[in-house]
Amino acid sequence: MKQISISEIQRNLHKLDSFDIVEIVDKKRNRIKGYYIEGKYASLVKEVAQKVEALKKRAIQNPAGKLQQYADPAKIASEKDVWKQNVLNRYTEEG
Repeated sequence: MKQISISEIQRNLHKLDSFDIVEIVDKKRNRIKGYYIEGKYASLVKEVAQKVEALKKRAIQNPAGKLQQYADPAKIASEKDVWKQNVLNRYTEEG
């Protein structure tokens, strides 16, 4: 994949014409700033972006929140650090 700096794009915009995909690099900070993708791939990029957004929305649904409705409120306070204590006990016994 071809890399082009930001300043090179500013000086020679026509260089983008000969590539389908170009990685845009900030050479001063040595960081990738983004990608230039030719317009003929716009529908493909939109489709992928929609799939990514759908995955993000599914990831927001926290399974712990779903289990909260079945939890006994009287036991929540006493079970606060149970897992932490269990792990600490297990590793201190082995050591």
